[in-house]
Amino acid sequence: MFIQTEPTPNPNALKFLPGREVSAEPREFLSIDQAAASPLAEALFQLEGVAGVFFGADYVSVTRDPAGLEWSRMKAPILATIMDHFVSGAPLMRHGEADGADSGAGDSEIVAEIKQLLDSRIRPAVAQDGGDILFDAFDEESGVLSLRMRGACAGCPSSSATLKAGVEQMMKHYVPEVTRVEQVI
Repeated sequence: MFIQTEPTPNPNALKFLPGREVSAEPREFLSIDQAAASPLAEALFQLEGVAGVFFGADYVSVTRDPAGLEWSRMKAPILATIMDHFVSGAPLMRHGEADGADSGAGDSEIVAEIKQLLDSRIRPAVAQDGGDILFDAFDEESGVLSLRMRGACAGCPSSSATLKAGVEQMMKHYVPEVTRVEQVI
């Protein structure tokens, strides 16, 4: 098994591509307690300096503690852990762990339109950088759309620019009811 790595716009996150499907539903783990739901995430959190793990469709994004080890010292143990997991055939998630997907039932027409635009145009672009972007809320009175960044995009220095220059402009163009986009932390 050969695992490629790609840099992300976030200097504290790297994208690891094992050349196979990783997760049908994006998943994020920000602590060892959350990682208990996944044998791979748990194993990665046991490595020194790992501060976050994100599973995308065909990649694993790992975020390091900026005050910890440099990537040059972390990369090999992360690669070995990912390879060991996939070669072993172990499941990505432990039995009974729900995916937590939002069905969208009960969404207004505007919210459904926003979610569809996120899923079709924005999330695929953000995934290329090792992250994800999720709908959080939309205030129909003020037109403020709240979004949550995950994976390599959470805490990335360029995430504010991505939201304002990219996501906000696209949302305003396709969904005129959106007046502003804000990041939920």
